[in-house]
Amino acid sequence: MSKKNRIFIPCEEANHNCDKAQYKEASLWEKIKLNIHLIYCRACREYSKNNGKLTKLTKKAEVDCLKPCEKETLKDNFAKELEKQQG
Repeated sequence: MSKKNRIFIPCEEANHNCDKAQYKEASLWEKIKLNIHLIYCRACREYSKNNGKLTKLTKKAEVDCLKPCEKETLKDNFAKELEKQQG
């Protein structure tokens, strides 16, 4: 049986499939193999659970980013302070 068609997969492959499933990139076969693996592997179930939590948190996070001009000002101020400290 080819490596690709194995039902029982190692944890490394299960974690990779879990990541792909999180971003809706996993094929049906990859999802099936992942779910079979999760039945008997407690560590990967925990990994999958934590992955789901992380996805939910990042989706609902309200993050404000600096505007480019603010970033430039911050960078300039940092460079000036660094120069003062070194010189």
